[in-house]
Amino acid sequence: MGRMTNREVAEIFDRMANILEFQGEMQFKVNAYRKAAQILKDLARDISEMDEKELMSIPGIGEKLARKIHEYVTTGKIRKYEELKREVPPGVIDLMEIPGLGPKTVRILYEKAGVKDIDTLKKAIDEGRLLNLPRMGPRTIEKIKKGIQLFESMKGRTPIGEALPLAETIIESIKNGVEVSKIMYAGSLRRFKETVGDIDILAIAPDGRKVIDFFVSLPMVEDVLAHGDTKGSVILKDSKIQVDLRVVPEDSFGAALQYFTGSKQHNIHLRTIAREKGLKISEYGIFKGGQKIGGKEEREIYEILGMQFIPPEMREDTGEIELALAGMLPAIIDIKDIRGDLHVHSKYSDGTATIQEIKEAAARMGYQYVAITDHSPSQRIAHGLDVDALKRKKEEIEKINRTPGPRILFGTEVDILRDGTLDYPEEVLKEFDFVVASIHSGFNDPEDVMTRRIISAIENPYVDIIAHPTGRLIGEREPYRVDLDKVMEYARKYDKALEINSYYKRLDLNDLNSRKAVSYGVKISIATDAHHLDHLPYMRFGVGIARRGWVPPDLVVNSWEYDKLIDWIKSHRKGK
Repeated sequence: MGRMTNREVAEIFDRMANILEFQGEMQFKVNAYRKAAQILKDLARDISEMDEKELMSIPGIGEKLARKIHEYVTTGKIRKYEELKREVPPGVIDLMEIPGLGPKTVRILYEKAGVKDIDTLKKAIDEGRLLNLPRMGPRTIEKIKKGIQLFESMKGRTPIGEALPLAETIIESIKNGVEVSKIMYAGSLRRFKETVGDIDILAIAPDGRKVIDFFVSLPMVEDVLAHGDTKGSVILKDSKIQVDLRVVPEDSFGAALQYFTGSKQHNIHLRTIAREKGLKISEYGIFKGGQKIGGKEEREIYEILGMQFIPPEMREDTGEIELALAGMLPAIIDIKDIRGDLHVHSKYSDGTATIQEIKEAAARMGYQYVAITDHSPSQRIAHGLDVDALKRKKEEIEKINRTPGPRILFGTEVDILRDGTLDYPEEVLKEFDFVVASIHSGFNDPEDVMTRRIISAIENPYVDIIAHPTGRLIGEREPYRVDLDKVMEYARKYDKALEINSYYKRLDLNDLNSRKAVSYGVKISIATDAHHLDHLPYMRFGVGIARRGWVPPDLVVNSWEYDKLIDWIKSHRKGK
């Protein structure tokens, strides 16, 4: 099962906290569930492999919670959760998932306006009934409307950071349980789209029926939609995502992989080119006059059509086919090119790992360097660092850097304040090896104010990178209003980098904005913003977005050798 059990229980604990808060339960009980949910999301070990005693040894997981976790692992349910669900209308539980609608607000809406699901909420807004409620001004109602839009835009969509581990868990289970000679995920997941509708998996196996039988009986399956000799289709528990598995003949695997990877527009364009050449492409192969001339390997489809192989992430019919036909596809960044991570939080602020632990994890990933970028003081909720804490941190890094392994850069994630100044004065900023600047406040500021804030940070000689430049959280918060063209002009002028934040709820810059940055010649940093060691491998999500944005390796500052990176940092500080 991998660590999917951790996520399943974490989501149940989050929902239990919501229901209890809605019911007016004591806050300490609500917080216990919320804290436990966060612990489970960050936990490196798989809870399904731990007994109750081991579960109780995890800080923040007491006897009662350990019992509930063990109950889920052994029975697939938590009785207390099933009871709580019966006490609250199902639509109310959905309402609490809407961004900006907390359980307390939902309770007011339920009791004072008869709101019991999304439809009755929309009706109450349309009829103006919410305006009579406490703390419900026009701005709050506008925020609720935006929250509903965000929630509905994500309905039936799963973030890649949740879908990809699910696909990998299923593939691993099948490999370990039944004979397959090849198995891969396809679809929008393989194209690294930030959210996916469903998961497509293709396999080659001596006994297709046996593979499908095994697949539909996996413990993570809730409903079986199709169960044949070569195709199975299921809905997974908790995530409710649909997974389709097809067992295909060996000599058609490449054609099937190409066909089921998509995108639809890319495939239509390929078929048009094939027809012009007197060829036909399908999921079974590439044919000439009824004769199959390729399809075992995916590469053959592109070669027979007279074009370069197109990486899956580029297959959106946005110019890649024309370039491939001309033999002019650009080289794009690969995970193997990454030499370090330039945005990582330690225990000094709101991270969970020590600097030594981060160094060891970076060494295991083959990195040359890692920047420890803890928050600045205005981020009180994230334990931003004052000058005394910075002194201790710097001394610790100097000591750790005397030992072999990746180089640790003494860094910060400094807040860009509402007036455009930075949260540390220049005499403090100049002490850092590396500075990431970002916005964590005033998300509703007008576009010109937001743009000016970011540009003023770019103009500061000690700032190297602007982190998560649009501030969006997928399905939770819209990007703030900012003139990215202007930001990119200034980033190029001052030779600063913009970040692709690899945390799967951010992926910011997104693929389209990354491609825009490339057109401006702006440097990019692909960074994890890791707050836990388990977040460091999220680098692959950022790299996936960069590949979708056609980002070449030479523009990615953390694909550079350490000395080149340091020379670039020094170059903006000249004269300072």
